Amino acid sequence: MEKKDINWSSLGFGYMPTDYRFVAHWKDGKWDEGELITDPTVHISECAGVLQYAQTCFEGLKVYTTKDGSIVAFRPDMNAKRMQDSARRLIIPEVSEEMFLRALDEVVKANAAWVPPYGSGASLYIRPFVYGSGPVIGVAPAPEYEFRLIATPVGPYFKGGVKPIRIRVSDYDRAAPHGTGHIKAGLNYAMSLYPIVEAHNEGYSENMYLDAATRTYVEETGGANFIFITKDGKLVTPKSDSILPSITRRSILQVAKDYLGMETEERPVPFSEVKEFAEIGLCGTAAVISPVGSITCKDGEILVPSGMDEMGPVLTKIRETLTGIQMCDLPAPEGWVRKIM
Repeated sequence: MEKKDINWSSLGFGYMPTDYRFVAHWKDGKWDEGELITDPTVHISECAGVLQYAQTCFEGLKVYTTKDGSIVAFRPDMNAKRMQDSARRLIIPEVSEEMFLRALDEVVKANAAWVPPYGSGASLYIRPFVYGSGPVIGVAPAPEYEFRLIATPVGPYFKGGVKPIRIRVSDYDRAAPHGTGHIKAGLNYAMSLYPIVEAHNEGYSENMYLDAATRTYVEETGGANFIFITKDGKLVTPKSDSILPSITRRSILQVAKDYLGMETEERPVPFSEVKEFAEIGLCGTAAVISPVGSITCKDGEILVPSGMDEMGPVLTKIRETLTGIQMCDLPAPEGWVRKIM
């Protein structure tokens, strides 16, 4: 299929409306079949549950064009399950995995011309979300809901691609509003907007959040999980009940162990240990893996030994392996890649 006339290599991580999106409605205790539509505008009550009580959750995943021209998605079943976890916590009717994956397939096929070509460095970002659309004024779940799945072509999440970024230790508590990572995507991003804008104004790309209870253990950033590489080549990632259960992080742990033969460890990481790591990265659907060049805290600045000019060698190998699997350049574990076209 002929692709859209877009300068794919210049894309940033922003919204560009595509031709079709999927919408389904929940009413009288059940979801309808859903359908593709062309109208990008949402029409809801001024008293909708999403507007009054922020009853909503979302997911994010990417779709790629492979070398042979196929179009594939990376582990979308995991996104479907995580969105069900979020929905249960927010008293939102769960979207079945079958509907989630059907919506994905239909939207991608209808927008195939928008999927960036192989080798462009860009991808088609998929944003499924569900929200209370029916009116509610008392503190209660909404009576009606909408599930939507939209697509937009995107470039790197952090400007400059994999160039190391500067972050700071935040004075704010990332997990304070809910205390569980299962609904972070649905609720807590709004709580992180103020500190991320503040960080950007001060010249930082992101915030490092410490645990709310003791402020001594590393949690995550506003939009990504941390991965650390020790001086002897071990991969360490923070373990906490209050961080997002990242699909990318879980995939990286398996890739590092099974493909690269690395020792991996998921455990609480004291902030005092951060200065001892050889490489530090941020991982997530949008960022994949981005290197951290420096961390500013109250005691000064920690410079990461891997350098400020490029990604360290271990993170580079992990990133190349993971993206190779995503693009089908390397064999994937069973069930990791869903071929759509």
